[in-house]
Amino acid sequence: MNQILKEIEAPVLKANLPKFDVGDTVKVFVKIKEGGKERTQGYEGVIIKHRGAGTGETITVRRVFQGIGIERVFPVHSPRVEKITVQRRGHVRRAKLYYLRKRTGKATRIKERLGVAREAEAPQAAEA
Repeated sequence: MNQILKEIEAPVLKANLPKFDVGDTVKVFVKIKEGGKERTQGYEGVIIKHRGAGTGETITVRRVFQGIGIERVFPVHSPRVEKITVQRRGHVRRAKLYYLRKRTGKATRIKERLGVAREAEAPQAAEA
């Protein structure tokens, strides 16, 4: 039964996604329809929750806009999500960062994970 589900999900899954985890600052590019037009909008924030696998995989991205915390849930393999780029890698010791909801300002900072090359930069370094 599990093999059948994998075969059905395979064409829908995106192959060009970067490695990301909770605590990383990402920019999610989402297709938005306005009237008859469609455009791409970037949403940048910290991943506070990562759950699921396969087509049901989602990430919750939190950002603070004009002093108000906003969280959006993105289905990772949705056709509406154009691409996801990792801006900054975070070093955290929790699977879910719900504690960030209670904090403001400098208290919401996350340490940067050092010594980890970004996937986009790694092939360029190998060629040089």
